[in-house]
Amino acid sequence: MRARAVFGVLRLAAAAACVIALVHRLFWGLSSRTIAGENFFAYLTVQSNCALVVVLVIGGALAFLRATDPRWFSVCLALVLTWTITAGLAFALIVWQAGIRGIRVDVPWSDQLLHFWLPACTALAWALTPGHREVPWWVVPASLAFPLTWGAVTLWRGPLVGWYPYYFLDPRQVSGPPEFLLTSAVALAIFALVATAIVLISRTRRGRTDAA
Repeated sequence: MRARAVFGVLRLAAAAACVIALVHRLFWGLSSRTIAGENFFAYLTVQSNCALVVVLVIGGALAFLRATDPRWFSVCLALVLTWTITAGLAFALIVWQAGIRGIRVDVPWSDQLLHFWLPACTALAWALTPGHREVPWWVVPASLAFPLTWGAVTLWRGPLVGWYPYYFLDPRQVSGPPEFLLTSAVALAIFALVATAIVLISRTRRGRTDAA
């Protein structure tokens, strides 16, 4: 239980850091006085990190109260980690492509924390935190439900407000339907691959525990 308590504190600390980063990113975006700042909550990163805060707070409490996490919590955490980690990978690709095209992309410390440091730390914690339950394979297809729903709402909302959170969803910034479909398929494939890795780690760790 002592190790669980330590990771419980770490979960709560990560939730607090996430809240601070989200608040800073909100006001940083609003200070830019652009439509992107006004649509802060339209980003998949923001929505998934809001969910991460809730899950980490619950997980912190569970770490103090139970020797193992209930299966429903492990499933919820696996889904949320899939979304936040994939969002971080996608953001890194966007920044890289922008650099190739000579487009300046400002990345404040809050964006770095939300897109890079928190996903990396939570992924490491997933592999190390004691008391995780084995996650079923249906989590992989289930993890696609959120990005698909978010994408559909974004495509519906984009023409109404004249803005899209990511360039590859904007018909004005892609060469046509083939590029849009290809980019979207790659994004969904990354979600599925990340979910597969998360499920595999949980099942491998469970096997080691049983063997021990």
